[in-house]
Amino acid sequence: MVKRRVSNLKEQFQFYPLTPARWDDFELLFGERGACGGCWCMTWRLKKSEFDKQKGAGNKKAMKKMVSGGKEPGIIAYYQGTPVGWCAVAPRTEFIRLEGSRVLAPLDDQPVWSITCFFITKEFRRKGLSTELLKAVIAYCKKKKVKILEAYPAEPYADNVPAAFAWTGFPSAFLKAGFTEAVRRSKTRPIMRYYL
Repeated sequence: MVKRRVSNLKEQFQFYPLTPARWDDFELLFGERGACGGCWCMTWRLKKSEFDKQKGAGNKKAMKKMVSGGKEPGIIAYYQGTPVGWCAVAPRTEFIRLEGSRVLAPLDDQPVWSITCFFITKEFRRKGLSTELLKAVIAYCKKKKVKILEAYPAEPYADNVPAAFAWTGFPSAFLKAGFTEAVRRSKTRPIMRYYL
């Protein structure tokens, strides 16, 4: 467990990897809709046709099978014992959809872990929790001996971006956590890296 103080909330958060023992908390956090439109954080892990076919219950089942099989696909943030946030992280090779992207194609042949998405409950958005989640992910990856962390945030196109468009995170949160921009092949999609 990693505790971090979030200054604007003056409260403690705890961060834990998703394991079978924490599945119920993950389910509670994602709710009936599976976070965003039945994704259950499987968007990057499946081909689009496969994702669409099993949207909702099928994606939930696939994620549960992965967790039950011993994978820890991300970090859950807790506030006073309640799950309030999520950040997905795993070796880049596990995210099939990244491989097919020209904009997000590999920079080099170095083995990297990728941060693909966030989900934060409404009451904790715009309060710096995504940066705190990133710091917890960095601490987790150090324990796993990861050398390079990579992320694919979206540059906000307006001051008030709808939550549905914030799921990959914003560059500002990554900069605050110590990431740097590695390359930008698209105006709105930098690839950012953190060297551990």
